[in-house]
Amino acid sequence: MNISEHEIQSRILVAVSQHHCTIFRSNVGKVKTDDGRWFDTGLPKGHPDLYGFRWSDGKVFYLEIKNAKGKPRADQIQFHKMLTKHHIIHGIARSTDDAVKIIEEGLIGYGFN
Repeated sequence: MNISEHEIQSRILVAVSQHHCTIFRSNVGKVKTDDGRWFDTGLPKGHPDLYGFRWSDGKVFYLEIKNAKGKPRADQIQFHKMLTKHHIIHGIARSTDDAVKIIEEGLIGYGFN
């Protein structure tokens, strides 16, 4: 069964919330306003889909959501390199199990290699 990234993301939001974490969805992209102007969310290119923090120690984490065949874009790889340089918990989550593993084990760059 091929699950969409959107469905994986929805499942991860619930699962991570149940593991003593606060998690947010990054709303990225541009939209056209009613008066015809473009509005950009302001997040940097490559910013992961989800981010949050662990209640136990306040450590921040970032999750890039991909389905079984999804690959990170060049801008996502650049963001990953920056997070790695600063030892920030992050990775590619293709399932709720991946997401929980990344967060609970404090993994840095899981799934990018």
